[in-house]
Amino acid sequence: MIDWMRYRLIYLAISLTVIGAGVFGLFTWGLSLGIDFTGGTILEYRLPDGGTKIIRSSLIDETKREEIKEEIVRFENVGPAIGPELIKKTVYALAISALAILLWIAYQFKSIKFGISATLATLHDSLVLLGSFSLLGHFAGAEVDFLFVTAMLTILSFSVHDTIVVYDRIRESQKKFGLRPGGAYGPEGGMLGLANWAVSETMVRSLNNSFTIIFMLVALVLLGGETVRWFAVALLIGTVSGTYSSPFVAVPILVTWDEIEKRFRVRK
Repeated sequence: MIDWMRYRLIYLAISLTVIGAGVFGLFTWGLSLGIDFTGGTILEYRLPDGGTKIIRSSLIDETKREEIKEEIVRFENVGPAIGPELIKKTVYALAISALAILLWIAYQFKSIKFGISATLATLHDSLVLLGSFSLLGHFAGAEVDFLFVTAMLTILSFSVHDTIVVYDRIRESQKKFGLRPGGAYGPEGGMLGLANWAVSETMVRSLNNSFTIIFMLVALVLLGGETVRWFAVALLIGTVSGTYSSPFVAVPILVTWDEIEKRFRVRK
């Protein structure tokens, strides 16, 4: 059995480095907001080779529209459809869903440790996605729009799903073998041994499931139209982050918490 948790501090250090780079980007450049937030005009031009090019600009009135060439195949004025109110509602939705996830997992696994560890892993994925789009917005022109909000809510469910699979394997092992698995589980006992076994048992399944999604998203990024490209990029980043965070963030946090808790018990 692979001793996955031996390197848990390295896993957490990698996560903190990625999140740190993203937070730096957020504070330095912020997010590049799309016209869903700011309002504006969408112009879609037909190119000589038959393709199209989408241009987003500030609001253009009907008078200026008549002055634009006939190569335009779409002209659409968009108000700030999302705006500050919907941003606030999105934050509330994320907070409520995170709290619900925390309480539900804590109830199902009979321990607040499981709930908080899973919630921190989902927070990890949210910060990775936000930070990545801050950097992509500055260096590649990626914009945050309504589809980005949809992608963020989607990856949270994906991340929690993978985490629950690993946690469920830990719970099953606890019921069957107790806190000292021994035998096929290796010489390590307690939560550390159970975590190593659970990650080993679920790793192949998790990778197979994730790669089927990643292949599709890569195809969308490379071959999809400009309208959905950054949406696919957001889902791709979230999928990779969620695949990583379940075994290498959620489980290490749980194991580290368990070890700290045992040390306090011994001191008492």
